[in-house]
Amino acid sequence: MPEQPSQSLLVAFQRLSEGYIKRLHVDKHVVHKNRKTGSKNPPITIQTSAGPLKCMKAEIHGPSALEYSDKPLSCGARVYITTTAEVTME
Repeated sequence: MPEQPSQSLLVAFQRLSEGYIKRLHVDKHVVHKNRKTGSKNPPITIQTSAGPLKCMKAEIHGPSALEYSDKPLSCGARVYITTTAEVTME
């Protein structure tokens, strides 16, 4: 039976307001597990000051930058999108 994502991390539809730094990345471990088991867990993670949020789709409503860093985020991501624009998640 596929593992169900935590309800506290799953968002049906939410807007993250403009002004706060948000870093978006794809969790390759979730992508791999979904492919291997047929699960449909959300692979996109948005790191915010309030903690990480998971989603299936994210739309950035403003300027953003794709970055690579030798120093990874706390989750291990080295390639991510940084923005202070509003982000809509599904």
